[in-house]
Amino acid sequence: MAMSQNAPSQMRAIGVDSSSASIPLSDVLSGGPPPNGIPAIGFTGDWQDAAPASPGPKFVTQDEAADWLADQEPVIAFSVNGETKGYPLQILTWHEIVNDEVGGAPVAVTFCPLCNSALAFDRRIPLTEETQAEVADLNTDASFIDPSDEFLEAYVAQGSEPPASLLEVSFGVSGMLYNSNMLMFDTETSTLWSQLLGEGTVGTLNETQLLRYPAQIVSFAELREAAPDAPILSRETGVNRRYGQNPYVGYDDVDSPAFLFKGELDSRLAPKERVVSVDTPEEVVAYPFAALEEARVVNDSVGALPVTLFWQEGASSALDTGSIADGRNVGSVGIFERTLDGQTLTFTWDGSAFKDEETGSTWDILGRATEGELAGQQLDAVVHDNTLWFAWAAFKPETRIYE
Repeated sequence: MAMSQNAPSQMRAIGVDSSSASIPLSDVLSGGPPPNGIPAIGFTGDWQDAAPASPGPKFVTQDEAADWLADQEPVIAFSVNGETKGYPLQILTWHEIVNDEVGGAPVAVTFCPLCNSALAFDRRIPLTEETQAEVADLNTDASFIDPSDEFLEAYVAQGSEPPASLLEVSFGVSGMLYNSNMLMFDTETSTLWSQLLGEGTVGTLNETQLLRYPAQIVSFAELREAAPDAPILSRETGVNRRYGQNPYVGYDDVDSPAFLFKGELDSRLAPKERVVSVDTPEEVVAYPFAALEEARVVNDSVGALPVTLFWQEGASSALDTGSIADGRNVGSVGIFERTLDGQTLTFTWDGSAFKDEETGSTWDILGRATEGELAGQQLDAVVHDNTLWFAWAAFKPETRIYE
Protein backbone atom coordinates (compact mmCIF):
# COMPACT_ATOMS: atom_id res chain seq x y z
CA MET A 1 0.00 0.00 0.00
CA ALA A 2 1.14 3.54 -0.71
CA MET A 3 2.20 5.67 2.23
CA SER A 4 3.06 9.33 2.56
CA GLN A 5 6.47 10.21 1.19
CA ASN A 6 8.41 10.28 4.44
CA ALA A 7 6.72 7.73 6.70
CA PRO A 8 8.39 4.63 5.16
CA SER A 9 11.89 6.02 5.70
CA GLN A 10 11.00 6.99 9.27
CA MET A 11 9.81 3.44 9.93
CA ARG A 12 12.94 1.92 8.41
CA ALA A 13 15.17 4.28 10.38
CA ILE A 14 14.05 2.80 13.69
CA GLY A 15 13.36 -0.77 12.53
CA VAL A 16 9.57 -0.90 12.64
CA ASP A 17 8.18 -4.26 11.48
CA SER A 18 5.50 -2.88 9.16
CA SER A 19 4.31 -6.38 8.21
CA SER A 20 2.23 -6.42 11.41
CA ALA A 21 -0.28 -3.57 11.59
CA SER A 22 -3.80 -3.00 12.88
CA ILE A 23 -4.21 0.35 11.09
CA PRO A 24 -3.95 1.12 7.35
CA LEU A 25 -0.30 1.84 6.56
CA SER A 26 -1.46 4.34 3.96
CA ASP A 27 -2.88 6.44 6.81
CA VAL A 28 0.43 6.63 8.70
CA LEU A 29 1.72 10.09 7.79
CA SER A 30 4.89 11.97 8.53
CA GLY A 31 4.41 15.07 10.65
CA GLY A 32 7.84 16.34 9.57
CA PRO A 33 10.37 15.68 12.36
CA PRO A 34 12.45 12.46 12.34
CA PRO A 35 12.18 9.90 15.17
CA ASN A 36 12.84 11.75 18.43
CA GLY A 37 13.32 14.97 16.45
CA ILE A 38 10.78 16.21 18.96
CA PRO A 39 12.91 15.09 21.92
CA ALA A 40 10.94 13.06 24.43
CA ILE A 41 12.25 13.78 27.91
CA GLY A 42 13.95 10.74 29.43
CA PHE A 43 14.15 8.80 26.16
CA THR A 44 16.98 6.32 26.71
CA GLY A 45 17.84 5.58 23.08
CA ASP A 46 16.41 2.77 20.98
CA TRP A 47 17.73 -0.77 20.66
CA GLN A 48 19.29 -0.07 17.24
CA ASP A 49 20.91 3.24 18.24
CA ALA A 50 18.91 4.90 15.47
CA ALA A 51 17.41 7.77 17.49
CA PRO A 52 19.33 9.88 20.00
CA ALA A 53 18.72 9.66 23.73
CA SER A 54 17.60 12.75 25.62
CA PRO A 55 18.15 13.83 29.25
CA GLY A 56 15.86 12.63 32.01
CA PRO A 57 13.32 14.88 33.73
CA LYS A 58 14.29 17.35 36.45
CA PHE A 59 11.87 18.92 38.91
CA VAL A 60 11.60 22.14 40.90
CA THR A 61 9.44 23.32 43.78
CA GLN A 62 6.19 25.13 43.08
CA ASP A 63 7.68 28.39 44.41
CA GLU A 64 10.56 28.04 41.95
CA ALA A 65 8.19 27.23 39.10
CA ALA A 66 6.08 30.31 39.90
CA ASP A 67 8.91 32.45 38.50
CA TRP A 68 8.00 31.29 34.99
CA LEU A 69 4.63 29.52 35.29
CA ALA A 70 1.47 31.64 35.55
CA ASP A 71 -1.41 30.66 37.85
CA GLN A 72 -3.80 30.04 34.96
CA GLU A 73 -1.43 27.96 32.85
CA PRO A 74 -2.49 24.34 32.17
CA VAL A 75 -0.59 21.60 33.97
CA ILE A 76 -1.02 17.83 33.84
CA ALA A 77 -1.65 16.71 37.43
CA PHE A 78 -0.59 13.10 37.75
CA SER A 79 -0.65 10.82 40.80
CA VAL A 80 0.43 7.22 41.38
CA ASN A 81 0.70 5.38 44.69
CA GLY A 82 0.29 8.56 46.73
CA GLU A 83 2.87 10.66 44.85
CA THR A 84 1.74 13.64 42.72
CA LYS A 85 3.73 15.60 40.15
CA GLY A 86 2.89 18.48 37.82
CA TYR A 87 3.84 18.63 34.13
CA PRO A 88 3.28 22.08 32.53
CA LEU A 89 1.91 22.05 29.01
CA GLN A 90 4.27 24.91 28.16
CA ILE A 91 6.99 22.21 28.32
CA LEU A 92 5.02 19.19 27.07
CA THR A 93 3.95 21.12 23.96
CA TRP A 94 7.60 21.02 22.86
CA HIS A 95 8.46 17.47 24.03
CA GLU A 96 5.14 15.53 24.00
CA ILE A 97 6.45 12.69 26.19
CA VAL A 98 8.06 12.62 29.64
CA ASN A 99 9.49 9.26 30.70
CA ASP A 100 9.48 9.38 34.48
CA GLU A 101 8.98 7.41 37.70
CA VAL A 102 6.09 8.34 40.00
CA GLY A 103 5.14 6.50 43.15
CA GLY A 104 7.67 3.79 42.29
CA ALA A 105 6.06 3.11 38.89
CA PRO A 106 7.84 3.72 35.57
CA VAL A 107 5.44 5.96 33.62
CA ALA A 108 5.12 8.00 30.45
CA VAL A 109 3.17 11.26 30.73
CA THR A 110 2.17 12.34 27.22
CA PHE A 111 0.57 15.29 25.44
CA CYS A 112 -0.33 15.45 21.74
CA PRO A 113 -0.87 19.12 20.81
CA LEU A 114 -2.66 18.19 17.58
CA CYS A 115 -5.43 16.51 19.61
CA ASN A 116 -4.98 18.29 22.97
CA SER A 117 -4.84 14.80 24.45
CA ALA A 118 -3.10 14.28 27.80
CA LEU A 119 -2.65 10.60 28.68
CA ALA A 120 -0.40 8.61 30.98
CA PHE A 121 0.81 5.03 30.72
CA ASP A 122 2.91 2.49 32.55
CA ARG A 123 6.22 1.96 30.74
CA ARG A 124 6.13 -1.75 31.51
CA ILE A 125 4.66 -3.34 28.38
CA PRO A 126 2.48 -6.43 29.06
CA LEU A 127 3.51 -9.51 27.05
CA THR A 128 1.94 -12.86 26.34
CA GLU A 129 4.19 -15.92 26.12
CA GLU A 130 4.00 -15.59 22.33
CA THR A 131 4.93 -11.89 22.18
CA GLN A 132 7.73 -12.42 24.72
CA ALA A 133 9.24 -15.01 22.39
CA GLU A 134 8.91 -12.61 19.45
CA VAL A 135 10.65 -9.83 21.37
CA ALA A 136 13.44 -12.20 22.47
CA ASP A 137 14.04 -13.22 18.84
CA LEU A 138 14.06 -9.59 17.71
CA ASN A 139 16.13 -8.04 20.49
CA THR A 140 18.49 -10.41 22.27
CA ASP A 141 19.32 -7.73 24.86
CA ALA A 142 15.69 -7.39 25.99
CA SER A 143 15.00 -8.48 29.57
CA PHE A 144 11.66 -9.44 31.07
CA ILE A 145 10.16 -9.05 34.52
CA ASP A 146 7.25 -10.67 36.30
CA PRO A 147 4.11 -8.57 36.79
CA SER A 148 3.25 -7.68 40.37
CA ASP A 149 -0.18 -8.43 41.83
CA GLU A 150 -0.88 -4.68 41.80
CA PHE A 151 -0.08 -4.43 38.09
CA LEU A 152 -2.16 -7.50 37.26
CA GLU A 153 -5.19 -6.17 39.15
CA ALA A 154 -5.03 -2.78 37.42
CA TYR A 155 -4.46 -4.26 33.97
CA VAL A 156 -7.33 -6.73 34.21
CA ALA A 157 -9.60 -4.00 35.61
CA GLN A 158 -9.20 -2.00 32.39
CA GLY A 159 -10.47 -4.97 30.40
CA SER A 160 -7.19 -6.58 29.34
CA GLU A 161 -6.00 -10.16 29.67
CA PRO A 162 -3.38 -10.84 32.39
CA PRO A 163 0.16 -10.79 30.92
CA ALA A 164 2.81 -13.49 31.28
CA SER A 165 5.64 -10.97 31.67
CA LEU A 166 6.53 -7.28 31.34
CA LEU A 167 9.07 -5.39 29.23
CA GLU A 168 10.18 -2.02 30.61
CA VAL A 169 10.83 0.63 27.95
CA SER A 170 11.00 4.35 27.43
CA PHE A 171 8.96 6.03 24.69
CA GLY A 172 10.03 8.43 21.95
CA VAL A 173 8.14 10.66 19.52
CA SER A 174 8.23 8.89 16.15
CA GLY A 175 7.40 11.96 14.06
CA MET A 176 4.54 9.98 12.51
CA LEU A 177 0.81 10.49 12.91
CA TYR A 178 -2.36 8.46 12.61
CA ASN A 179 -5.67 10.36 12.60
CA SER A 180 -3.56 13.44 13.42
CA ASN A 181 -2.57 11.77 16.68
CA MET A 182 1.00 11.12 17.82
CA LEU A 183 2.51 7.70 17.23
CA MET A 184 5.02 6.91 19.98
CA PHE A 185 7.73 4.27 19.60
CA ASP A 186 9.38 2.16 22.28
CA THR A 187 13.08 1.62 22.87
CA GLU A 188 13.08 -2.21 22.83
CA THR A 189 11.05 -3.16 19.73
CA SER A 190 10.31 0.12 17.85
CA THR A 191 6.61 -0.72 17.80
CA LEU A 192 4.47 2.31 16.92
CA TRP A 193 1.93 3.10 19.64
CA SER A 194 -1.18 5.21 19.20
CA GLN A 195 -1.15 7.76 22.02
CA LEU A 196 -4.92 8.15 22.04
CA LEU A 197 -5.58 4.39 22.07
CA GLY A 198 -2.63 3.40 24.29
CA GLU A 199 -2.17 0.46 21.95
CA GLY A 200 0.48 -0.93 19.62
CA THR A 201 -0.63 -0.28 16.04
CA VAL A 202 2.35 -1.15 13.81
CA GLY A 203 5.20 -3.49 14.69
CA THR A 204 6.18 -6.46 16.81
CA LEU A 205 3.79 -5.60 19.66
CA ASN A 206 0.86 -4.67 17.44
CA GLU A 207 -2.50 -4.75 19.32
CA THR A 208 -0.80 -4.89 22.74
CA GLN A 209 -2.55 -2.66 25.27
CA LEU A 210 -0.63 -0.46 27.70
CA LEU A 211 -1.72 0.03 31.31
CA ARG A 212 -3.35 3.47 31.47
CA TYR A 213 -3.41 5.91 34.38
CA PRO A 214 -5.68 8.91 35.01
CA ALA A 215 -4.07 12.23 34.03
CA GLN A 216 -5.90 15.52 34.59
CA ILE A 217 -5.32 18.97 33.07
CA VAL A 218 -5.77 21.70 35.70
CA SER A 219 -4.39 25.19 36.23
CA PHE A 220 -1.13 25.66 38.10
CA ALA A 221 -3.05 27.52 40.82
CA GLU A 222 -5.46 24.60 41.26
CA LEU A 223 -2.59 22.14 41.57
CA ARG A 224 -0.84 24.38 44.10
CA GLU A 225 -3.95 24.53 46.26
CA ALA A 226 -4.75 20.82 46.11
CA ALA A 227 -1.22 19.39 46.18
CA PRO A 228 1.15 22.09 47.49
CA ASP A 229 4.12 19.73 47.80
CA ALA A 230 3.91 18.31 44.27
CA PRO A 231 7.16 18.94 42.34
CA ILE A 232 6.90 20.61 38.93
CA LEU A 233 8.71 19.50 35.78
CA SER A 234 11.65 21.85 35.23
CA ARG A 235 12.50 23.86 32.13
CA GLU A 236 16.02 22.47 32.45
CA THR A 237 15.50 19.81 29.80
CA GLY A 238 18.89 19.87 28.13
CA VAL A 239 17.50 21.45 24.95
CA ASN A 240 16.66 25.03 23.98
CA ARG A 241 12.96 25.65 23.35
CA ARG A 242 10.66 28.67 23.63
CA TYR A 243 8.89 27.39 26.74
CA GLY A 244 5.76 29.38 27.46
CA GLN A 245 5.20 30.12 23.76
CA ASN A 246 2.61 28.20 21.76
CA PRO A 247 3.87 27.00 18.36
CA TYR A 248 0.27 26.08 17.37
CA VAL A 249 -1.34 29.54 17.54
CA GLY A 250 -5.10 29.35 16.93
CA TYR A 251 -5.03 25.58 16.49
CA ASP A 252 -8.00 24.91 18.78
CA ASP A 253 -10.34 27.25 16.93
CA VAL A 254 -13.47 25.13 16.96
CA ASP A 255 -14.03 25.10 13.18
CA SER A 256 -10.41 25.08 11.96
CA PRO A 257 -9.09 22.03 10.05
CA ALA A 258 -6.95 19.43 11.79
CA PHE A 259 -3.34 18.93 10.67
CA LEU A 260 -2.85 15.92 8.36
CA PHE A 261 -6.23 14.41 9.26
CA LYS A 262 -7.56 11.97 6.66
CA GLY A 263 -10.46 10.47 8.62
CA GLU A 264 -14.15 11.21 8.36
CA LEU A 265 -15.54 13.99 10.51
CA ASP A 266 -18.39 13.20 12.90
CA SER A 267 -20.82 16.08 12.47
CA ARG A 268 -22.50 15.61 15.85
CA LEU A 269 -20.04 18.17 17.23
CA ALA A 270 -17.73 20.77 15.70
CA PRO A 271 -14.37 19.18 14.74
CA LYS A 272 -12.33 20.85 17.45
CA GLU A 273 -14.90 21.07 20.20
CA ARG A 274 -13.26 20.09 23.49
CA VAL A 275 -14.56 16.92 25.09
CA VAL A 276 -13.73 14.74 28.06
CA SER A 277 -13.92 11.15 26.85
CA VAL A 278 -14.23 7.94 28.86
CA ASP A 279 -13.69 4.51 27.34
CA THR A 280 -14.73 1.41 29.30
CA PRO A 281 -15.27 -2.16 28.08
CA GLU A 282 -19.03 -1.53 28.28
CA GLU A 283 -19.46 1.97 26.88
CA VAL A 284 -17.68 5.00 25.42
CA VAL A 285 -18.92 8.49 26.33
CA ALA A 286 -17.83 12.03 25.44
CA TYR A 287 -18.76 15.02 27.59
CA PRO A 288 -18.54 18.36 25.72
CA PHE A 289 -16.86 21.13 27.68
CA ALA A 290 -19.76 23.43 26.77
CA ALA A 291 -22.23 21.12 28.55
CA LEU A 292 -19.93 20.76 31.55
CA GLU A 293 -19.44 24.52 31.84
CA GLU A 294 -23.20 25.02 31.86
CA ALA A 295 -23.90 22.26 34.41
CA ARG A 296 -20.71 22.61 36.51
CA VAL A 297 -21.38 19.10 37.87
CA VAL A 298 -22.58 15.99 36.03
CA ASN A 299 -23.60 12.73 37.71
CA ASP A 300 -23.71 9.91 35.18
CA SER A 301 -22.83 6.27 34.59
CA VAL A 302 -20.48 4.94 31.91
CA GLY A 303 -21.66 1.39 31.51
CA ALA A 304 -21.96 0.15 35.08
CA LEU A 305 -19.50 2.72 36.46
CA PRO A 306 -21.10 5.63 38.37
CA VAL A 307 -19.07 8.77 37.65
CA THR A 308 -19.13 12.45 38.46
CA LEU A 309 -17.54 15.27 36.48
CA PHE A 310 -16.56 18.66 37.92
CA TRP A 311 -15.93 21.72 35.71
CA GLN A 312 -14.22 24.79 37.11
CA GLU A 313 -13.01 27.93 35.35
CA GLY A 314 -9.39 28.97 35.66
CA ALA A 315 -7.17 27.05 33.20
CA SER A 316 -6.04 28.63 29.93
CA SER A 317 -5.83 26.92 26.54
CA ALA A 318 -2.34 25.83 25.51
CA LEU A 319 -3.29 26.07 21.81
CA ASP A 320 -4.87 29.53 21.54
CA THR A 321 -2.62 32.61 21.64
CA GLY A 322 1.13 32.91 21.16
CA SER A 323 1.64 33.06 24.92
CA ILE A 324 0.09 30.10 26.74
CA ALA A 325 -0.41 32.23 29.84
CA ASP A 326 -2.65 34.54 27.77
CA GLY A 327 -4.78 31.77 26.26
CA ARG A 328 -8.53 31.94 26.67
CA ASN A 329 -10.04 30.41 29.78
CA VAL A 330 -11.30 26.91 28.91
CA GLY A 331 -11.54 25.62 32.49
CA SER A 332 -10.51 22.41 34.20
CA VAL A 333 -12.37 19.11 34.42
CA GLY A 334 -12.10 16.30 36.95
CA ILE A 335 -13.81 12.93 36.50
CA PHE A 336 -14.11 10.49 39.36
CA GLU A 337 -15.90 7.38 40.53
CA ARG A 338 -18.71 8.58 42.77
CA THR A 339 -18.84 5.46 44.90
CA LEU A 340 -16.83 5.92 48.08
CA ASP A 341 -16.62 3.21 50.78
CA GLY A 342 -19.65 1.47 49.30
CA GLN A 343 -21.83 4.60 49.15
CA THR A 344 -22.76 6.20 45.83
CA LEU A 345 -22.63 9.97 46.22
CA THR A 346 -24.57 12.63 44.30
CA PHE A 347 -22.65 15.83 43.66
CA THR A 348 -23.87 19.38 43.11
CA TRP A 349 -22.52 22.90 42.59
CA ASP A 350 -23.81 25.30 45.24
CA GLY A 351 -22.67 28.45 43.43
CA SER A 352 -19.20 28.49 44.93
CA ALA A 353 -18.12 24.89 45.61
CA PHE A 354 -18.65 21.22 44.72
CA LYS A 355 -20.62 19.36 47.40
CA ASP A 356 -22.17 15.94 47.87
CA GLU A 357 -25.84 15.76 48.86
CA GLU A 358 -25.37 12.84 51.23
CA THR A 359 -22.96 14.51 53.71
CA GLY A 360 -22.66 18.13 52.55
CA SER A 361 -18.88 17.78 52.30
CA THR A 362 -16.96 20.15 50.03
CA TRP A 363 -14.72 18.80 47.23
CA ASP A 364 -12.01 20.30 45.01
CA ILE A 365 -11.29 19.85 41.30
CA LEU A 366 -8.83 17.02 42.06
CA GLY A 367 -11.54 14.98 43.83
CA ARG A 368 -10.39 15.68 47.39
CA ALA A 369 -12.84 16.45 50.21
CA THR A 370 -11.63 19.66 51.85
CA GLU A 371 -14.38 20.32 54.40
CA GLY A 372 -17.18 18.44 56.11
CA GLU A 373 -17.78 14.90 57.29
CA LEU A 374 -15.64 13.38 54.53
CA ALA A 375 -12.73 15.86 54.78
CA GLY A 376 -9.47 14.18 53.80
CA GLN A 377 -11.14 11.52 51.63
CA GLN A 378 -10.13 11.12 47.99
CA LEU A 379 -12.36 10.04 45.12
CA ASP A 380 -10.86 7.52 42.69
CA ALA A 381 -9.92 9.28 39.44
CA VAL A 382 -11.25 7.78 36.19
CA VAL A 383 -9.00 7.23 33.19
CA HIS A 384 -10.08 9.75 30.56
CA ASP A 385 -8.89 11.96 27.74
CA ASN A 386 -9.24 15.73 27.54
CA THR A 387 -9.23 16.04 23.76
CA LEU A 388 -10.69 17.48 20.56
CA TRP A 389 -13.78 15.86 19.11
CA PHE A 390 -12.49 15.10 15.59
CA ALA A 391 -9.72 12.86 16.92
CA TRP A 392 -11.76 11.00 19.50
CA ALA A 393 -14.64 10.36 17.06
CA ALA A 394 -12.21 9.01 14.44
CA PHE A 395 -10.93 6.38 16.88
CA LYS A 396 -14.23 5.74 18.70
CA PRO A 397 -17.18 6.38 16.34
CA GLU A 398 -19.52 4.46 18.67
CA THR A 399 -19.19 7.17 21.31
CA ARG A 400 -22.29 8.37 23.12
CA ILE A 401 -22.35 12.17 23.52
CA TYR A 402 -23.64 13.38 26.85
CA GLU A 403 -26.48 15.90 26.56
